[in-house]
Amino acid sequence: MIDELHARDVALIRDATIEPSEGLTVLTGETGAGKTALLSAIKLLVGERADSGAVREGADALEVEGRFFVAGGDPEGCVVRRRVGADGRSRVEVDGRMSSVRELAEGVGRTVDLCGQHEHQRLLEASTHVDMLDAWAGEDVASALAAYQGALDAAKAAAAELERVRELSQQASERLDEAAFVVRAIDEVDPKEGELDELEEEMPRAEHAEALMRAAHGAHELITGDGGVEESLAQAQDALEDASRYDATLAAHAETLGSALIDIEDVARELGDYTDSLEFDPEALERMQERHARLQGLLRSYGPNMEAVFARRQEAAEVLAASQHGDELVAAAKKARDAAEQALEEAADALDYARAEAAPRLAEAVTAQMGRLEMGSAELEVAQERLPRAQWGRKGPSKVEFLYRPAAGLSARPLRRIASGGEVSRVMLACKVALGEADGCETLVFDEVDAGVGGATAVALAAVLSDLARTHQVVVVTHLAQVAVAADRHYLVSKTGGERPETTISRIEGEERVAEVARMLSGDTGEASLAHAREMIGRASA
Repeated sequence: MIDELHARDVALIRDATIEPSEGLTVLTGETGAGKTALLSAIKLLVGERADSGAVREGADALEVEGRFFVAGGDPEGCVVRRRVGADGRSRVEVDGRMSSVRELAEGVGRTVDLCGQHEHQRLLEASTHVDMLDAWAGEDVASALAAYQGALDAAKAAAAELERVRELSQQASERLDEAAFVVRAIDEVDPKEGELDELEEEMPRAEHAEALMRAAHGAHELITGDGGVEESLAQAQDALEDASRYDATLAAHAETLGSALIDIEDVARELGDYTDSLEFDPEALERMQERHARLQGLLRSYGPNMEAVFARRQEAAEVLAASQHGDELVAAAKKARDAAEQALEEAADALDYARAEAAPRLAEAVTAQMGRLEMGSAELEVAQERLPRAQWGRKGPSKVEFLYRPAAGLSARPLRRIASGGEVSRVMLACKVALGEADGCETLVFDEVDAGVGGATAVALAAVLSDLARTHQVVVVTHLAQVAVAADRHYLVSKTGGERPETTISRIEGEERVAEVARMLSGDTGEASLAHAREMIGRASA
């Protein structure tokens, strides 16, 4: 959701700020006042391509800034800033951090849909239609899609394993001698997991056992022997405790010495145990050194580490097995691949069935909204076409596309081939209302959705936009008074004259809003027009 938008030096806008409502916000004004400049600012904030021609004449750069609240995101919102210089250089910041236009488009850009007649619209991208159908269908399709994707992964893994086994079998005869040598060389040493690490930890102790024994025994004697540390500390503690009868200050020192004495006694005991545990065994040391040398030999041949040695042995063993049982391994892998493909086929059928069950219901819901928009007998169809197995992807085995039938008896055509921009906008609006909260976009920005609309259709359009604003934030540029009076927030876009025209944007309420609605109704602000405008605003607010 767009919480606030600030634009500076964008086309005719010198400095303007709007704060759209959570529901329906309308922008109105005379033709040529500069409403499209504000839409340009929104486009820049959601990752659209920058155009240096949009920089206000005489300015070094344009700058747009917006605060967004994204579902599941930071509760304090996300601040996006974009600067485009007159030289065409663009700079993007998200929460004060440098970012890229791509990151911007993939971030907050995914939450805003620009629904102008000539904009890049998600609805006209056939690749998005399956996502819309799945979102609308809910859990039934979601579970079928998850099962299909799991089966697809399993089929890919089974096919890869079959290819690997086939390749291994073909190479087995060429690599047989080498593989046999590798297995024999490693098995002669017979390395164990973790053995090398244990040896490298134990060998220094075995190699220096005599020196360790001397050090530990000497330290033990210095602590526990006659006149040693232990005896001296005990005497010092006794002397302080005796003297503390006359000065309590010495008691604390005596206590400290007592604590130190306990630690020293523990060290002495552990040194004694350590000395007893040591044993200088030249034969055992020789065996350890020999074993270490053999393991190091394996590392030099098949390393750099023991994991690589074990992996090399496994690979060589598979080559030997393939040479002996190659046909059997290939047959088993092919059987597993065929079983995985069969399971995938069943999961694909289940997914297609779930979508086929939901598709006509979605088409009916959208068509109903199109009827509200006075589109006559026009209909939406949801077509599903099974693709060749090689084209199956993560989204499913079939192509899903929305088709538009302008009237009964006419052929249904892809939405992208609809000639009328007004039809495109109203079909899009109908889809958005039908999808409701299932639509992934939080904010919808409509430009020229009212092209060629008047009379009863204008009233219906206002009602549909109001419905849509219950599940989305909706921003509409409109010339229809019927839409303007339905807004939760109304902004007036106007242009000053002079040598350097300037577009201003201001929020209007009360009599200012009445006057603007009157102008939209009849082009003047006479008493009759004002009275009609008040009546319309009153009915819409009731």
